Amino acid sequence: MKKRSWILVSILLALGAGCVRDNKLIPDEELAEIFRDVYLVNTYAGQSGRFGADRLHLDSLDLYTPIFDEYGYTAENVRYTIGNFSRRKSAKLSDVVERAIVLLEEGGAYYKREVAVLDTIDNVARRRYTRTIYSDSLIRVRRLRDTSRLHIMLKHVREGDYVVTYDYLIDSVDSNVGARALLWMENRDTVQGEVQRMTLRRLNRYNMRGELKADSATRNLVMNLYVHPRRALEQPSLTIYDLKVVHTPIASEAVDSLYGDQLHLPVFSSSFLSF
Repeated sequence: MKKRSWILVSILLALGAGCVRDNKLIPDEELAEIFRDVYLVNTYAGQSGRFGADRLHLDSLDLYTPIFDEYGYTAENVRYTIGNFSRRKSAKLSDVVERAIVLLEEGGAYYKREVAVLDTIDNVARRRYTRTIYSDSLIRVRRLRDTSRLHIMLKHVREGDYVVTYDYLIDSVDSNVGARALLWMENRDTVQGEVQRMTLRRLNRYNMRGELKADSATRNLVMNLYVHPRRALEQPSLTIYDLKVVHTPIASEAVDSLYGDQLHLPVFSSSFLSF
């Protein structure tokens, strides 16, 4: 009911005032398509701020005349056709409005599919250019000075998502109860962003996973895989297995890369795109 009312309001806005001099009738299906297009334009204009405080000063026909022209009709044709419904016993204007609603819903499903396709392209491109940018299969730490190997900085990181994964084992010789792993990003001024703090457990092999996001201001990804938050470290005894840092670029960068990689294909060639 609400959409039906808005379609009628849209049509009234499109037609404005005026007398009817052109008595050309528009078929019901085309009229429904015109109703749909007028509603869409009116909704878009309203959402984008084109109808604001100056709404009453706009010449609405300047906005909608191109729609009528596209179908080969004038605003007077539309006025005449609408007025003619009162003389047509077998037809109702409400039926045309209902048909316009169906067309709107079908169009909505189409555009949802189009958006889904674009999302799929983004996701495929991002997966294609996901890369492991750092890895270390085995890090053994048995002395305090070895813990420096667990403080790792990756400089000049690119925008996108980062996933840090590894397994660790802290054995019974280690006396650092309550140790943690810390992950964070730094910007160009080495200002520390939000820190991910993950408590380390002992005596069994555990999996660790951290996720971080870098924007255009991010410069470094920092990992401190073994630190005690309240006191100095004592004798350590731990092993890090299969440390990996995986980067997934932002969608726009990935799609640009995908396009660049496919330039050798005829459909993507510069000559094909020159028009």
